Amino acid sequence: MLVVTTENVKGYIVREVKGEVFGLVVRSRGLVGNIMASLRSLIGGEIHEYTSLLEDTRKQAVDRMVQNAQVMGANAIVMMRFDSSEIGQTMSEIVAYGTAVVLEKEA
Repeated sequence: MLVVTTENVKGYIVREVKGEVFGLVVRSRGLVGNIMASLRSLIGGEIHEYTSLLEDTRKQAVDRMVQNAQVMGANAIVMMRFDSSEIGQTMSEIVAYGTAVVLEKEA
């Protein structure tokens, strides 16, 4: 499935708009990960435990979005975006969203 952040894809036309599609994931770092991240934050720099968690969460959100688009009969997602927020102080929410479409190669 083609996933792009643009409205159009060069060489293709949008034959049909299926609608809004999204993939949502809420994750919490475990106790040991939170302790390690807290200790690392004392000395500064990148907190690899959280970076890894958020990268994995973004990938999972995109995978869920793609699955939802496939169920709708789409072959592409245009205008894809990410949004994130915190729930409390221990959980992160990441949503990938866009418009599910059927693309067709231009003649």
